[in-house]
Amino acid sequence: MQYFVDKNSIVREIWGKGDTILIIFAGASAEFALNKAVDWLYYTGRLPEDPLDRLFSTVSYAREIVFAEKSSAFKAIDHINSIHASLENKRGKNIPDWAYRDVLFMLIDYSIRSFEILERKLELSEKGEVFDVFFRVGKKMNLKDLPKNFHEFEKMRQEHLEQNLKYGEYTKDLYQQYRKHLGLMRYRLLLETQSLITPVSVRNYLNLRKFSFLKLVIPIYKISKSLKIDGFLKSLILPSEYQEEIKSLDIQNTYTTKEKLRIQRIKN
Repeated sequence: MQYFVDKNSIVREIWGKGDTILIIFAGASAEFALNKAVDWLYYTGRLPEDPLDRLFSTVSYAREIVFAEKSSAFKAIDHINSIHASLENKRGKNIPDWAYRDVLFMLIDYSIRSFEILERKLELSEKGEVFDVFFRVGKKMNLKDLPKNFHEFEKMRQEHLEQNLKYGEYTKDLYQQYRKHLGLMRYRLLLETQSLITPVSVRNYLNLRKFSFLKLVIPIYKISKSLKIDGFLKSLILPSEYQEEIKSLDIQNTYTTKEKLRIQRIKN
């Protein structure tokens, strides 16, 4: 059986750990809120209605691609394309090409940043491996003007950060929704995590501190992982109704039945 992502790939290690995934989407939630194309995420109303559900839906799709065999991964990517095409038809205009690239660039950048925060520094070849996986996703989605290698990606990523972000009404509203659905304590934890992982330009737009107290906590968390008590700490991150989803994120080399059902619900 041929898989879209090799079983020994660093990408499977990154996307097979719940803590790295949660940090990836803490960073992405900050950048999504600032993106100049965030109005597209508001068009259906699903994002502001339940941002946590949208987070896990996105995670489910990403893990389906990372852990599925090649034909199933291609079907998942094709369905993502069909969802976007349907949305564009309903709205009567196209999602900008740069907005698609922005999402892809976020997945590459935050995958690397999250793993390096919680595990170790990645070799350049491993960073290239992360880039290659999402580059192939982008090619399958027929995205235009993609970088050809990791070096080009780094340059284009910085250009996108400089050109495609702004603080607007959607940003303000989305952060109000984060606070509403997370509660005050978890919301503060989200902000600390965003301070830890986001690029300087994102932090500046959101007035996030340069220093996150989580830098002091991470060494303790790493010890908790070695003692197998990290599950309790992760259970504090999200509300109780999402505990099953949090546990499922630690299942490597597969994606769960519940994730498959979530994807099917989106498709229907």
